[in-house]
Amino acid sequence: MACGIVGVVTRSGALRRRLGLIIRDSLKRLEYRGYDSVGFAIITAEGKLVVRKSKGMIDKVSRKLGFDEVDGLVGIGHTRWATHGVPSDVNAHPHTDCVGTIAVVHNGIIENYEELRDMLVRRGHRFVSNTDTEVVPHLMEEFKRSGLSTYEAFRRSVELLEGAYALAVIDVSTPDRIYFARGTSPLVIGIGDGFNFIASDIPAFLEYTRKILVLHDGELGYVTASRIHLERRSGDSWAPVDFSGRVRLVEWTVEMAMKGGYPHFMLKEIHEQPNAVASTLAGLEDQVGAVVDALVKAENIILVGAGTSYHASRLGALLLSNVAGKMASAIISSEASWHLKPVGEGDVVIAVSQSGETIDTLLAVREAKERGATTIALSNVVDSAIPRESDLAIYTRAGPEIGVAATKTFTTQVAVLAYLALRVAERLGSLGRGRVAEMIADLRRLPEVIASIIAIHEARARRVASRMVSCANAFYLGRGYALPIAMEGALKLKEIAYVHAEAYPAGESKHGPIALIEEGFPVVFTALGSHDGRLLRSNIEEMRARLAWTLAVAPATLQEVLRAVDVSFRMPPLTEAAAAVAYIVPHQLIAYYTAVRKGLDPDKPRNLAKTVTVV
Repeated sequence: MACGIVGVVTRSGALRRRLGLIIRDSLKRLEYRGYDSVGFAIITAEGKLVVRKSKGMIDKVSRKLGFDEVDGLVGIGHTRWATHGVPSDVNAHPHTDCVGTIAVVHNGIIENYEELRDMLVRRGHRFVSNTDTEVVPHLMEEFKRSGLSTYEAFRRSVELLEGAYALAVIDVSTPDRIYFARGTSPLVIGIGDGFNFIASDIPAFLEYTRKILVLHDGELGYVTASRIHLERRSGDSWAPVDFSGRVRLVEWTVEMAMKGGYPHFMLKEIHEQPNAVASTLAGLEDQVGAVVDALVKAENIILVGAGTSYHASRLGALLLSNVAGKMASAIISSEASWHLKPVGEGDVVIAVSQSGETIDTLLAVREAKERGATTIALSNVVDSAIPRESDLAIYTRAGPEIGVAATKTFTTQVAVLAYLALRVAERLGSLGRGRVAEMIADLRRLPEVIASIIAIHEARARRVASRMVSCANAFYLGRGYALPIAMEGALKLKEIAYVHAEAYPAGESKHGPIALIEEGFPVVFTALGSHDGRLLRSNIEEMRARLAWTLAVAPATLQEVLRAVDVSFRMPPLTEAAAAVAYIVPHQLIAYYTAVRKGLDPDKPRNLAKTVTVV
């Protein structure tokens, strides 16, 4: 999972707040990444390294340890999601060297830490935690003992690390700078006037600056209050990097990243979907030319994604196959190495990732490139790792998504994939021009359609949630295009409301799952068009005969389905490409209100993080 990293270095008076308070608030904006402990290290004006950390949530730990009271001109903070070592005070970051002058925070996994730790123990270093991260300050301490400067020691230490890492380091001997390195795990610099930030994600410093530099894999360096020094490996040595052309302004405002009056980010982001889809579709025409060319020429198209992005990938594969007439399939990123072996020149791999940093998807891109396939990235974050490493990139314009459970990034991903399928169909003549125009017109109507769905069905979703809270299990059933939507609906219910929900092809339900049906068991059906009606009606009757509580999300014209269930969400009739985007919305609302009725925080589901950066 993805830990949260924040580092701040400032001139006196530039930020006008205590550094401990700045770090605490910045870490709060990264809570969506998931964590079990929190801590910071600050070098005070007197040159003392103050480290405060504990297991627990930010507000509680901050009050307990007095984060707000500590001030200085350089500091680092961290929210940890345990990978090596159980959640505990001692395993919380930052970690220090033997004499307590170097402090390190880290996101990722250092795969060779046991080997490094054994070597350092033999040389007299004392370890106090069970984490992989602690090898870093001790490595730096060891290299400094040999006469190297702090920066040289940091660079030599990074050279020894294997695995994924984003690092931020401070040292009392150089109290005006933060050292950083990126190897796969995300890291971005926020550039200010008299201060600079280093963080694992942009919302950490958005209150202070919108000017950013996204670090690339293999880069390291340091920041002071007025300078950024950046290097990357060139042969056997390190060479300075000219990053002037990479600095950009983030389009988001602070308000866009905050709740805007909604009780939770997730509900805000559900309601933002009309604007997110409108912005995404408006910006597509200029992006898709080369992508459509590649898809038209492709022998096979493979879409890879994880979690919600996998469900979007499945819809994309169905649309490319059935609308555009191309051979397309979807695979889960973590399983990609078993499926990509036949891939080669002439094939196209589309990597779908809202963050552009999902490690399993990034590794799939690298494997596909090694095998000669053309790679295309679909992401919501400009200049993130997956788009940078892909041959072509296309972006959604959903804006910041803070809630862990993806909502608007899913609908914008599917909108992009639907649009691509239609443009490919147009080029290949798979559909008549009139049919393509009709389906694109439906896509263009999606903002108003989604807004209408929310307005009409939000109250009904609340009523469904009032009963769903007492359910321990649920089935989500669908056929064809509706199956990935059912899968996404089930995922939302399980990840934020902690209801065990499983999705199945509706025709498969009688081959085992139906054995679990008893009185009151919720079964949620999804249908997109008239071709689903007769067969789905049969599945509904099978469930009703066993006293299931049945619900349906289906077009208003599909009366044979809507009249057969206990609760119906009557959707506006749409062509399949547009329906694939819009029909998820009632499922999102049901999951959200079920979580709220259970007293849960839908923005921060347990054990989950927004961006997964470990395999």
